[in-house]
Amino acid sequence: MEKTSEREQLKRIYIPVTGMSCASCVRRVERALSKQDGVTEASVNFAAEKASVIYEPTTTSPDALIWAIKDVGYGADVREMTLGVTGMTCASCVGRVEQALKKVPGVLEASVNLANEKATVEYLASEVELRDLEKAVQGVGYGVVREEASVEDTREREYEKLRADFLLAAGLTTFILVGSLPMMFGFMLPVPLRWLNFGLLLLATPVQFWAGWRFYRGAWGALKHGQANMNTLVVMGTSAAYLYSAVAALAPGLFAAGRADVYFDTSALIITLILLGRLLEARAKGRTNEAIKKLATLQAKTARVVRHGEEVDVPVEGVEVGDVVIVRPGEKVPVDGRILSGESAVDESMITGESIPVTKRDGDEVIGATINTSGSFRFEATKVGEETALHQIMRMVEEAQGSKAPIQRLADRISAVFVPAVIGVAAVTFLIWLIFGPAPALTFALLNAVAVLIIACPCAMGLATPTSIMVGTGKGAESGVLIKGGEALEAAHKLTTVVLDKTGTLTRGTPELTDVVVEDGVGEEELLRLVASAETVSEHPLGEAIVRGAKDRGLPLSGAEAFEAVSGAGIRARVEGRGVLVGSRRFLSESGVSEDGLLPQGEELAREGKTPVFIAVD
Repeated sequence: MEKTSEREQLKRIYIPVTGMSCASCVRRVERALSKQDGVTEASVNFAAEKASVIYEPTTTSPDALIWAIKDVGYGADVREMTLGVTGMTCASCVGRVEQALKKVPGVLEASVNLANEKATVEYLASEVELRDLEKAVQGVGYGVVREEASVEDTREREYEKLRADFLLAAGLTTFILVGSLPMMFGFMLPVPLRWLNFGLLLLATPVQFWAGWRFYRGAWGALKHGQANMNTLVVMGTSAAYLYSAVAALAPGLFAAGRADVYFDTSALIITLILLGRLLEARAKGRTNEAIKKLATLQAKTARVVRHGEEVDVPVEGVEVGDVVIVRPGEKVPVDGRILSGESAVDESMITGESIPVTKRDGDEVIGATINTSGSFRFEATKVGEETALHQIMRMVEEAQGSKAPIQRLADRISAVFVPAVIGVAAVTFLIWLIFGPAPALTFALLNAVAVLIIACPCAMGLATPTSIMVGTGKGAESGVLIKGGEALEAAHKLTTVVLDKTGTLTRGTPELTDVVVEDGVGEEELLRLVASAETVSEHPLGEAIVRGAKDRGLPLSGAEAFEAVSGAGIRARVEGRGVLVGSRRFLSESGVSEDGLLPQGEELAREGKTPVFIAVD
């Protein structure tokens, strides 16, 4: 029982980590977090730029975990929000509000100003939502006024900076390559070689120290802690080529015969290509997050709830467990709950993939973000916020994107010694060429050592796997396929059999008209035209499929003169003076119409996985 109790006290937190540039960074952050007292598990995903930590809240805190990350040279995505607080009258009010905000999981610091009635909160972007802060303030008896703050997303800002650096580097590198062509192919030079080299130096300097400054910053952060990372390789390789060329351009007399070749094109091109690689990586990360954003857009923005005997519209974040929510035809179900009164057909295709709406009555469960197609109903909210099925799916996709496949764990272990090994190989290469190489030995030694460093720069080994997992799980989520994690993806190539539940059919979530069966004396096109005309005002997916089928056949449709939808059964309509019934066999029977021998054909269509709809005219 004690072990169970201890397990229940553990908590998981997701910390956005900034400043990582390679897989070896992942190992450093994981080690730093794992060393903290109370941390039982720490996993960092490079592609998602996020650390997942399971810890004991009684032993450590999010603040301590962030300091552990910063202590090894990285940062955390900590954001700041300002809230207006009403109802405060004295200093003790300030203390109560501050304490309430600090108790919210993920809040690092909170300060309240009584004079301007504002609270400033520092928090982890992945852990805290505005509704959490509002509830904390309201829970101690004060009001909250939302202030729309234009906080630019950190990743978008970094992407734009990276894009600007790449464009600058690409533009200057183009001129550097053109200026280097005479030396590469032995052309006649229109200007003295010294002046050409000096011009190349002027072009290469901004590429090296402006566009490439991020590499120096990353390498210095690692060096301060006695470590090396992929930035170290980039800096060592490009700086060696740049500095050697700068000396050759400014003081050619130091070299044999008073001249030496310059390699500004090498250093500039390497920085440009690596910036391009990182730009593509950042773009891939942004696109994979679109899957979660698309899931979030499925949720309703507002909900109509009963408060103090009146119906009021509130933001979906304001719905609480126990609220009575009213859903009208065509609206989205805002949160999860249980129907109290009313009856309707609900389209649950976003959850189940089933294209046919499910009839819901008293006592039935409804799921947030599904669509009410016909009638209206009232339901009691049972799950809100992070507890709803939609948010659970979103969290599952996030966890899957951050999971590690077995092959990635191997890559992480290798990356721990990868950078020092590459530097060692480069040093040995330099010495061998310097001692045994042909003249000019220093030039050949330097160029070959730089080549070793440069070839190792793009950390594909540590990046390809997490990025592919993010893309794979994200694309799957967009298509309605939820993948549990990296291990499942890695094992998928071994699959030989796929087993499907229900009837063994895969659906698109949107029905299509496949067959039209008529009795003698009725034309197929005429029947379809009348039914489609009746269904033009229907919101039922089967009705919409019939309308699409008629339009695809080029049939002219007219409006319905009268229309009545019977929830979960069918419709009654009048088209061009003719009575039209559309619905289930039971609906027609209850309306006093027999199927006239069409039942066997309907059953045969049903066995083929199709949904028969019975129709009667006049």
